Amino acid sequence: MNKQTASLMVIFGATGDLAQRMLLPSLYGLLRDGLMNDDLKILGTARSKHNQAAFRERVGQALARGVPSAEYDADTVQLLLERIDYTPASLGNDEEMAALHERIRELRDGVIVYHLSTAPRFYAPICEALGEAGLAGVDTRVLLEKPIGHDLASAIEINDGVTRIFDEDRVFRVDHYLGKEGVQNLLSLRFGNALFEPLWNTQHIEQVQITVAETVGVEGRGDYYDHSGAMRDMLQNHLLQLLCLTAMEPPARFEPGSVRNEKLKVLRSLRPIGAMDAGNNSVAGQYSSGAVNGQVVPSYLEELGRDSSTETFVALRAHIDNWRWSGVPFYLRTGKRMAQRCTEIYIQFRAVPHSIFAVGGAKTEPNALLIQLQPEERISLNLMSKTPGLDREGLRLSQVALDLDLRDAFDDKRRRLAYERLYLDAIEGNGTLFVRRDETEAAWEWVDGIFAGWRTAGYAPKTYQAGTWGPGSAIALTERHGHSWRE
Repeated sequence: MNKQTASLMVIFGATGDLAQRMLLPSLYGLLRDGLMNDDLKILGTARSKHNQAAFRERVGQALARGVPSAEYDADTVQLLLERIDYTPASLGNDEEMAALHERIRELRDGVIVYHLSTAPRFYAPICEALGEAGLAGVDTRVLLEKPIGHDLASAIEINDGVTRIFDEDRVFRVDHYLGKEGVQNLLSLRFGNALFEPLWNTQHIEQVQITVAETVGVEGRGDYYDHSGAMRDMLQNHLLQLLCLTAMEPPARFEPGSVRNEKLKVLRSLRPIGAMDAGNNSVAGQYSSGAVNGQVVPSYLEELGRDSSTETFVALRAHIDNWRWSGVPFYLRTGKRMAQRCTEIYIQFRAVPHSIFAVGGAKTEPNALLIQLQPEERISLNLMSKTPGLDREGLRLSQVALDLDLRDAFDDKRRRLAYERLYLDAIEGNGTLFVRRDETEAAWEWVDGIFAGWRTAGYAPKTYQAGTWGPGSAIALTERHGHSWRE
């Protein structure tokens, strides 16, 4: 085992929804495929008063639900359960915290990874408690779930509290989108092929659209979601990370410092959207009742059970003020209860400067590259092709797609959960796919400026019917500039 490889993982919030749905199945996947080091032990902790046997039973039930039947192996489940321990602890209970610290000391045999799968307000207090117990030395790392804080001020406060105990290079901020196979493939597509990078600039690209659309509502998370909204919950982290990977300059190497430096340059080049620009470059919405996938669904206010001005949809027209992207609009949108579930990056190239087919009435459409991340991972390149026929009335053109279906192309490869890659990197100490402090704070600074602009302009979310693509003003956001959303 490499001396940097962790031998103990401690999961705070181990009985929570994220742990049950994603974290524990990811650990199972690593063990099943022989990617987990032999001596790695897992210690779960939460406020729930389970003993080891009860927690292991709960883990077994979570794996039975969360692991596809074709990948489920009872022997592997048993091997994972044998590695798992549990100690209940609440931050305000000194006796329980002392027992947790003692159990960590007993299990410790090298590097420790702490995963704080809790509300962000607990990050600094947990780290402080670990520091006071002498359990946060140079051979420890800590994973924090994004979003970090509620705005720039709270993000700085949390980051200050965490980094007083853990050096920045031992802090791994998790944005699970960065662990998705499709996001990794975006980097491979850009920097592993000579075809695209020479065209990846304002001379050849007309517009970029990044969409993260959900068909679900708040799903029992109403109080949390009403405190955050679409801007803080999705755009500030997931969409801006996708924007950075799409727009950044080629890093010198595929290693943490180089990749993060280039992402930070993009965030710092984003043009502010203030009160004067809010009406033209941003749209906020909140869904009313409607139909999604043929099912009638209630409005956001009905689901929440009270009045609220929180946005469940946001669309922005962003600009990156640098040489590569000057003049290219980046349209970002995300929302709940939309027409369909999808996460995609759509890159439309500029039209040909002169069509030699126009005399015959043939119409050319701009080429476009579509990178779909979910529900299926697919890359499509839209090109113009001759429509079959004798062309007695003039040549006709049609747009056709060159498709790469990643599931078909790699049908012998298992589709991994994002946390499998992120956990493996954290265990081995590779921070490339995690977010650095200055990235987090730069993203909040830009988003806070938009919120300030909304407040100054008295801007309120517009209603949109569930099962649609957002308010009508979101369509105008693109069409007033001669563009249209890809739907």
